[in-house]
Amino acid sequence: MGRLKTYLWRYWRRYLVGGICLLATATLVMWIPWWIRDAVRIIENGGALRDIRFYAALIGAAAVVQGVVRACSRALIFNAGRDVEYDLRNDLFAHLQKLPLSFYHSQRTGDLMSRVINDISAVRMMLGPGVLNFVNAPLYLVYALVLMLSMDVRMTLAALAPFPLLIFAVAKFRGRILKSSLEVQQQMSALSSHVQENLSGMHVVKAYTQEGFQTRQFIALNEDFQAKSLELARMRGIITPVMQGFNALTVLIVLWYGGIRVIRGDLLVADIVAFVAYLNVLAWPTAAFGWMLSLVERGRAAMKRLEEILKAEPEIASSEKSLPVRGLKQGIEFRDVSFVYGRQNNGHPTLEAINFSLPVGRSVGLVGRIGSGKSTVAQLVPRLFDVSSGEILMDGQDIRKFSLRELRRTLGYVPQDPFLFSTSLRRNLAFGRDEVSDEELARAVRIAKLDRDLEIFPQGVNTIVGERGVTLSGGQKQRATLARALVMDPPVLILDDCLSSVDAQTEAEILQGLRAILKEKTCLIISHRISAVKEADEILVLDEGKIIERGTHEELVNRGGVYADLYQQQQLSEELEQI
Repeated sequence: MGRLKTYLWRYWRRYLVGGICLLATATLVMWIPWWIRDAVRIIENGGALRDIRFYAALIGAAAVVQGVVRACSRALIFNAGRDVEYDLRNDLFAHLQKLPLSFYHSQRTGDLMSRVINDISAVRMMLGPGVLNFVNAPLYLVYALVLMLSMDVRMTLAALAPFPLLIFAVAKFRGRILKSSLEVQQQMSALSSHVQENLSGMHVVKAYTQEGFQTRQFIALNEDFQAKSLELARMRGIITPVMQGFNALTVLIVLWYGGIRVIRGDLLVADIVAFVAYLNVLAWPTAAFGWMLSLVERGRAAMKRLEEILKAEPEIASSEKSLPVRGLKQGIEFRDVSFVYGRQNNGHPTLEAINFSLPVGRSVGLVGRIGSGKSTVAQLVPRLFDVSSGEILMDGQDIRKFSLRELRRTLGYVPQDPFLFSTSLRRNLAFGRDEVSDEELARAVRIAKLDRDLEIFPQGVNTIVGERGVTLSGGQKQRATLARALVMDPPVLILDDCLSSVDAQTEAEILQGLRAILKEKTCLIISHRISAVKEADEILVLDEGKIIERGTHEELVNRGGVYADLYQQQQLSEELEQI
């Protein structure tokens, strides 16, 4: 909750003016019963009609003014709460952008979405209506207590005798509401995660005819959510009648005890009218005390879940004195690089003692069996992960010394798993650039051999591709992500098996087009197909995270090792496909 003070301080003036408006409202509201008492005394004593008219006008004017001031207080405080919500949501999303991939590997998307949307809304309710009632209820109670004591001490003490019951009820329900609120929000996250995963993987659900099973799982989660929500609603439902019952009890005491004293002649009827009016004024703040308690506890539970994200430190960040990236003059070098996922010192390393150089204008091919660590090499260069030991140098400097933004803009990274946003193909291709000319776009599309597909798309390059590019085939998505990297026109290209879903003929045509531009670029080509790397200046063979062979295509084939075996197997497969 300490972090919340920073956001509240930004709008302290609004909260302060809103508090002053609440004080003004309470002043007017609390004086109305006092004036009613004076008016009733005039009636009891057979006073003049003009005096009654005066008090009627005074009470009417006070009611109108307090209504206007009350509206101002709500506008100020509620809007401040919404502004805090706006700032907090922006800061949370920006923080999520800074967190490393390892963070997302341990989190569920639906849970994060629930926190960004539902939990922040709960915080806003706490800082809007919650703050207003937190100030309003005690203010009304203190104000009324002072005025009631000034009228009659004994009557006031009798009316407030049930207050210990209120304190007991608040203490009893406070912890239970907090616990229940947290459970409801966690169950909402689980429900959101299940829905998100099913919608994203609907093709898998249908292919394996698991609709019924997934529906039963959803029903079970939904039943759990309903049970926890009903438990929270029951506690809210109980505490509000308790508050209202407390108010009714105080009115009963005033009528009983006050009636006895009126009969005895030591109290006026006007005083009883005033006391009942004060208790009626206190009815809503007293009843709202339970609602306010619910808002505060739910907001605290939500902020606790948000703090879990905000406290997560970005493991990968630019250094305080980042070096500028001034093009690429010497190249990239891996020097004794080792990497372990999760930084587990006793874990098996994914990469171990990797050494190779990628000079400017040259290309290096990386091949190996599945799980050999090829993709990890590709992810280390743009610092999607940081090395566990060793260093990666760019122009002789450790890449951790460069600005992350400048480093990554130097690289064109095409991942193995293509990802497209739910927008037009054009916007996806121009994702890394603010402005792209039609000529640049057409050139990238032509090299990626996506131009023939555009002819059959309903709106060409402006076709909406759907969530994660669902309307495109696997090969089309891979070629689109390749074109996206080419549009960036970076000095370094990292191609991580980005043509695995493309047929052999199209792959050959794409590679032929790439060779023309690779002469001007530094390129790391990762592939399980020998055909994709055979033209590279140097080829590295990875096995269990280690480089076991290196050389040109001809050298490795003649050596008769793992590379030669892979080459022969793929040649045999191609021959069988042609039969």
